Amino acid sequence: MSAMSAIGTAAADFALPDQHGRTVRLTDFRERKNVVLVFYPFAFTSVCAGELQALQARSADFERENAQLLAVSCDSMHTQRVFSEQEGLDFPLLADFWPHGEVARAYGVFAEDKGCALRGTFVIDPAGTVRWSVVNALPDARDLHEYVKALEAVRSGGTGH
Repeated sequence: MSAMSAIGTAAADFALPDQHGRTVRLTDFRERKNVVLVFYPFAFTSVCAGELQALQARSADFERENAQLLAVSCDSMHTQRVFSEQEGLDFPLLADFWPHGEVARAYGVFAEDKGCALRGTFVIDPAGTVRWSVVNALPDARDLHEYVKALEAVRSGGTGH
């Protein structure tokens, strides 16, 4: 696993298909929105589904903080689509499918031995700078309240961590 994207550094740009086949780039949000970039191991697993449903339930918090939520796994676009429909998720689920795990590697959250992303989260400001991050082990769910605190810190000019 490579080093995690460090706070205060430029976030690695990417272009990935969402669950509907639309290409989403980090630069699409430059100078417009904060981005909460959430990597998750696999669609259709209980911890991942629970985390993403909790994020969906907090969508008003992200809107209030002018933030776009983007979730990334190494599953295919087609898997992401069925998963998003089954779980009622309306934010972009991005497929880091091929080259397999390339974006997760760029952020330092690809588990080579498992072939999937770790539970990494990055708050990226409108200038494209990583302002906050956390990486949890595969079985450990994240504290979703921390995302909102990190966004509030970005709004007030600080960093979350």
